[in-house]
Amino acid sequence: MTSTVPNAVQHTDAAEPITMFGPDFPYAYDDFLAHPAGIGQIPATEHGTEVAVIGGGLSGIVAAYELMKMGLKPVVYEADEIGGRLRTVGFEGCDPELTAEMGAMRFPPSSTALQHYIDLVGLETKPFPNPLSPATPSTVVDLKGESHYARTIADLPQVYRDVMDAWNRCLDEGADFSDMNRAMRERDVPRIREIWAKLVQKLDNQTFYGFLCDSDAFKSFRHREIFGQVGFGTGGWDTDFPNSILEILRVVYTEADDHHRGIVGGSQQLPLRLWDREPQKIVHWPLGTSLSSLHDGEPRPAVTRLTRTAGNRITVTDATGDIRTYPAAIFTGQSWLLLSKIDCDDALFPIDHWTAMERTHYMESSKLFVPVDRPFWLDKAVDDRGVPTGRDVMSMTLTDRMTRGTYLLDNGPGEPAVICLSYTWCDDSLKWLPLSPNERMEVMLKSLGEIYRDVDIRKHIIGSPVTVSWENEPYFMGAFKANLPGHYRYQRRLFTHFMQDRLPADKRGLFLAGDDISWTAGWAEGAVQTALNAVWGVMTQFGGATDATNPGPGDVFDDIAPVELPED
Repeated sequence: MTSTVPNAVQHTDAAEPITMFGPDFPYAYDDFLAHPAGIGQIPATEHGTEVAVIGGGLSGIVAAYELMKMGLKPVVYEADEIGGRLRTVGFEGCDPELTAEMGAMRFPPSSTALQHYIDLVGLETKPFPNPLSPATPSTVVDLKGESHYARTIADLPQVYRDVMDAWNRCLDEGADFSDMNRAMRERDVPRIREIWAKLVQKLDNQTFYGFLCDSDAFKSFRHREIFGQVGFGTGGWDTDFPNSILEILRVVYTEADDHHRGIVGGSQQLPLRLWDREPQKIVHWPLGTSLSSLHDGEPRPAVTRLTRTAGNRITVTDATGDIRTYPAAIFTGQSWLLLSKIDCDDALFPIDHWTAMERTHYMESSKLFVPVDRPFWLDKAVDDRGVPTGRDVMSMTLTDRMTRGTYLLDNGPGEPAVICLSYTWCDDSLKWLPLSPNERMEVMLKSLGEIYRDVDIRKHIIGSPVTVSWENEPYFMGAFKANLPGHYRYQRRLFTHFMQDRLPADKRGLFLAGDDISWTAGWAEGAVQTALNAVWGVMTQFGGATDATNPGPGDVFDDIAPVELPED
């Protein structure tokens, strides 16, 4: 998803950065992680106890890493490879440093808990070339066969600025945007909760598109159409139009769509480095212990069966047929796996939680990348008379053609580079599903050839394309969760599952985590936050506690719990 329409407010150098803790549960996970007292401890009698962690994506690896530091023994199960949707791949026959991000590729500064781990493992980030960002030399918006070249939004026709203004007005009039943004920036929890409680009750049943249509600012269908195709911050969001407007507000309130940065060398390095990291502050285990060393280098294989057994324990069967029983487990995989690929005991969760998982709505997403010999797009164009125009021959491209979003990923002058020929969502992603990688590439090159008639992209390609359709990945079945109208109650059940003193005694011990359990699905920050919630839950189950000076998410839950809507 990409955009030319900037955020509704100008950013300032505030003393406190805004954080993606979100309006639903305004807990400062970044402060929790940074506190010198640490995030909690367990009784020495529990040291060395095994805890199953199912899923080796970011959420699972963060949870396992923090459990290990507390003195527990996480046993990580992973069906595919460590990283989950932090998946970085290379190109066959090309320099291994030339990579493509098949999943998460851009991260906002408001992902402050995520940034804690990025800093912890010593990764470098750099600005991501979103449309019209300072990191992007130029942008072309191509709609209905008409192209516009721009370096800033001021270079686009007036109608685009009108759409930007309409979105700003729509947010302020319908969702108290400026007031909420200010409260988020100041971490004014009472004010955040006051604004959000009213909006949840008012807007839970409203779609994104309906929210636009209800605004006087978007009376024009043409404006709504342009807005859907070009979007704001992170994209042309017409594919999100059927989703709940609350999902969209979480993104804009937390500035999740703004000032993105990419991880140099690829995002998958983050979970891989955590897997190998030997923490200096660790309980029970000797210095030099890592998740890797506890697993002899490899996680356990895919989980095929989950059951409750005597003593309210969780029994895990893996793909080798090995059966192990644990006093606690954390499940971080895509929640639909519990309905399909994993044979599950109904007693694992209360029926309302099963319903919430079954109702979860996932969005599709596809990408295709090709390696090229150099960033040729920075060559300067000439007109029909051979006179230089001052324009780049190719630009970051937003279009209503099949490609939708095309990104140009530069590794330096003259160095091999990468083009994401197409990044699409939902129905636009499903259009690619029947096609092979080469068939996809041919259609994409044809679409881009209609925009850049004098550019031979093909002659610069130096390797085979790599592609992904997340809806076709057997352990994902979609890119990420996106609530439909009326789904707030379901999401609340899943997010609050870590508060297990609210559950029947025979439904405890298995904790849900992962970005689709969070309020900010599709963002790695949500994976981190729910991992920390689950760690708090496991610690509490084992009789542990946080330091009084650094209360955890469960310690303050009653003060900042998500709004509870009536069930009747």
